[in-house]
Amino acid sequence: MTATLPAERFGARRAIVAALAAGIALVLAALGWNVLAAGGWTLWEALMMVSIVANAPWLGLTAATGLAGLAIRLCVRDPSAFVLPALRRTSAVVHDRTLLALCVRLEDMDTVLPPSGRLLHELRARHGNRFVLGILSDTPPGRAAEAEAEAVAAFAAQFPAGAVRYRRRADNTGFKAGNLMEFLDHHAAGFDHALVLDADSTMSAKTVARLVRTMQTDPDLAILQTTIAGRGAGTRFARLFGLGLRHGTAVWVTGQAWWQGPAQLYWGHNALIRIAAFRRDARLPALPNGTRILSHDYAEAARLHAGGWAVRVLPESAGSWERHPPDLPALFARDLRWAAGNLQYRHLLLRSDFGRLGRFQMLEAILHYALAPLRFALLPLAALNAATGGGESTPRGALLFLLLLGLVVSNLPKLAGYAEALLRPGRFRRVVLLRAMVQETLLGLMLDTLEALERSLTMLQLARGRFGGWTVQPRAAREVTWSAAARRFGWHTAAGLVMLGGFSLAGGFAALVSLPALMGLLLAIPLAVLTARTRGGAERRVPHP
Repeated sequence: MTATLPAERFGARRAIVAALAAGIALVLAALGWNVLAAGGWTLWEALMMVSIVANAPWLGLTAATGLAGLAIRLCVRDPSAFVLPALRRTSAVVHDRTLLALCVRLEDMDTVLPPSGRLLHELRARHGNRFVLGILSDTPPGRAAEAEAEAVAAFAAQFPAGAVRYRRRADNTGFKAGNLMEFLDHHAAGFDHALVLDADSTMSAKTVARLVRTMQTDPDLAILQTTIAGRGAGTRFARLFGLGLRHGTAVWVTGQAWWQGPAQLYWGHNALIRIAAFRRDARLPALPNGTRILSHDYAEAARLHAGGWAVRVLPESAGSWERHPPDLPALFARDLRWAAGNLQYRHLLLRSDFGRLGRFQMLEAILHYALAPLRFALLPLAALNAATGGGESTPRGALLFLLLLGLVVSNLPKLAGYAEALLRPGRFRRVVLLRAMVQETLLGLMLDTLEALERSLTMLQLARGRFGGWTVQPRAAREVTWSAAARRFGWHTAAGLVMLGGFSLAGGFAALVSLPALMGLLLAIPLAVLTARTRGGAERRVPHP
């Protein structure tokens, strides 16, 4: 297998991104030094400088990738084809056979099956028996398994014989990755590709057919997937969260595709895989302690990179959806699952049977959580410094500039996505987009500190071995009561009040400057309650992500 573009071109692109990321990181570090060194160093200021230096390279890389993505999306006529050249050669007819691989475990089949049924019906209406739905179940034996089998039997009766295939394993060895690989090994004969779908996945027939036609033209392509938008968002939290994620991901993926080329990420669902490539080179080893890898997607992509296969992302979310967390507690419950999986990658970073760039991506995934304590520590350290008089000589203008630059750099892909949307508003008026973007930006500002604290607590929880395993995640809108929110986020509010008190000891300016960062902690309880509510007319007021 060979890459679609010459390797030396990607070498130059990667050098450009690395230089830009390093420049941004150096600017952040230099500004941090200028602010903290004024009047001499205290212990708290030295520790803050350590945190800035540790986080700056990764913030720089995020910003550099976002800038590259924005430049491409604004200056190139067809950004998708620019970063995915196979789109220029797609065939007009779907001739390969594709299995729609729907992975389920203890799911509400009345919710899961209808979207897959509509997709299968439309694909078979257009392309005949080239598409078959496979339901890959890991539901354990018992009443839930019996109800699942009955629901699938009634569902399959709506289609011709053989159009729906159902297999349930007695155990979930290897988790979702094991579920998929076992099915591909024993139940996928005669199929060229598999479209991997989660229980909350939805895709349009047009998008699926486009993925298949693209993969048909590139024999080196092992995984091709789209970016993913949110759907079924009945709460204000889910809709605003999805809005920011959609715009930020589009820009970030475009920039990442430009410099990573055929060695991109895999998110584990809403993706088309080449079955032969996946079976040959995407098998995952057990970890040193004998357990299986939880976050399989990055590891599978890295294995395919090492095998010479291409893994690419189509930077378009049209026709590809999933359900976002409906509320704040659901978001952090999902984060705990992801953190537990990502931290397992530390066992794979030195293995040569995983691609070099894939291992770098896994390192990024680890640091996404591992650096959270250092990022959050900036706040209590600054409060301690202010309370003990260490910040009296801090240059106020430089401090404000550093805080603003840090906010822009850390959110640059999303802000760049918003800039593109405002320049090209599409089916929404600019005033509607702008109003929703302001709302999401305020939500994101409050989430930044909350997430940093939550991920710090998550790291502590995992270090103490307190992880109960991967449970079914909540997807439907649900009420978050005031009492439940107080129990869940009361300590967050208390921490915010203590730090605000520390800043207040240094005067009104320090307290005022700290408020944007502390707002998420101080308002965590009402934020959890109010954003979890469903509101009539939300579909009209917030543009669908």
